[in-house]
Amino acid sequence: MNLTDISPAIALTPLDGRYRSQTAPLVEYLSEPALNRERMRVEVEWMIMLANGYAGNDWQPIVPGVKPLTEQEQAFLRAIPEEFGAEGIARHAAHEAVTHHDVKAVEYYIDDQLDAADVLGAPTQLTGLKTLVHFACTSEDINNLSTARCVKNAIEHVWLPGIDAIVDLLAARADEYRDTPLLSLTHGQPATPTTLGKELAVYVYRLRRQIAHVRAQQYLGKINGATGTFGAHLAAVDGVDWVEVSRFFVEDRMGLTWNPLTTQIESHDWQAELYGTISHANRIMHNLCVDTWMYISRGVFAQVPVKGATGSSTMPHKVNPIRFENAEANLEISCSLLDTLAATLVESRWQRDLTDSTTQRNIGSALGYSVLALNNLLGGLKSIHPNTQVMERELDENWEVLGEPIQTAMRASELAGRPGMERPYEKVKELMRGHQIAQEDVERFIDSLDFDSETAARLKALTPATYVGVAAQLVDFDR
Repeated sequence: MNLTDISPAIALTPLDGRYRSQTAPLVEYLSEPALNRERMRVEVEWMIMLANGYAGNDWQPIVPGVKPLTEQEQAFLRAIPEEFGAEGIARHAAHEAVTHHDVKAVEYYIDDQLDAADVLGAPTQLTGLKTLVHFACTSEDINNLSTARCVKNAIEHVWLPGIDAIVDLLAARADEYRDTPLLSLTHGQPATPTTLGKELAVYVYRLRRQIAHVRAQQYLGKINGATGTFGAHLAAVDGVDWVEVSRFFVEDRMGLTWNPLTTQIESHDWQAELYGTISHANRIMHNLCVDTWMYISRGVFAQVPVKGATGSSTMPHKVNPIRFENAEANLEISCSLLDTLAATLVESRWQRDLTDSTTQRNIGSALGYSVLALNNLLGGLKSIHPNTQVMERELDENWEVLGEPIQTAMRASELAGRPGMERPYEKVKELMRGHQIAQEDVERFIDSLDFDSETAARLKALTPATYVGVAAQLVDFDR
């Protein structure tokens, strides 16, 4: 049997197959039916505004010959996208099979609904208003507004809650472990100790900056005709401030930021900005995945085994950090798609080419891989806890990290005029580089120098576990 003959159809991509349950929330906003539903919303809201006006024209009809729509008629129109389901998807597809044009199919779908408007039970002008559908619009007027609203809703309802959950968990762990000492590794070598809480807080701070950029993102939209000049609008109905009509519709009815200067397409610069920011956030989380993977490998983090789960197919003792590996890989795929979107969407040949149309159909995939990674990263973070025994052992085995405070204190003492403090870096290097150093060696070296009693006592009181500076206080800056 051919797999292509199996019904229901087998998904080609893992987002709609293996990982469907994790990425399904995006279907509500970034699938093809979701886009068509949003196109219907734009179309019917444009009809309502043309018929009922806006504040600047005292709520009078904008197009002559059209009467203001009643509340019942407006509700009927607004129900068209709200009731767009399986039957509607099939009907729209039937229209598109004939028109080979998705937006024109939306227009004809709305026409079908207007034919049924006599169900209102009273004389209604809706059955005669087919010519008001898509009035003075080019397809891109509908598409750019629909896409902006789809993306905005997907970010606000799916992506942001996902990354917020990760940051909230990291912030709580940072606070919990603010005093838990951790041996640092710079260049893979033992270095000045820190605390686990402070290291987690670094990621909280980094991610919150990117989240703030996403929350402040403007989603631009336009409705100004075939080349952005309002030419058809003025030719059809002169004497109307179509520029103000456009601004009011985009801002008040669509909830977007109005773009007054475009070609046939809205220039997509806001999309490049947004996808660039999300890609940046992805890369920060990728860094977190890699760091956490290495902490697990080092034993700093222990994983909580899932009952019944297989860690390795051949080595029963293993608990593989697969959630972090899964997140890492999917963040890479998401970044590659987001970077491509950001790079290609800002270019269009003269007043219009159609490359952006097929490109934008991959927005759902780009965000889908990010959402999949968010789910795995959150699950992975929930399944680990610090192994304090390993952390304490690492610190106790690396007394040489106290070379930094000792040589720095020697510099201060030399500047204060105390004798025998010259060449501090070289003296400490001679003692500690390439040697296994114990507490007794450190104390003996301190005693051999002419520190004042207070400095000597302060240095001898240090251990690798207490040499963490103000790391615990710095956690508060992740807010």
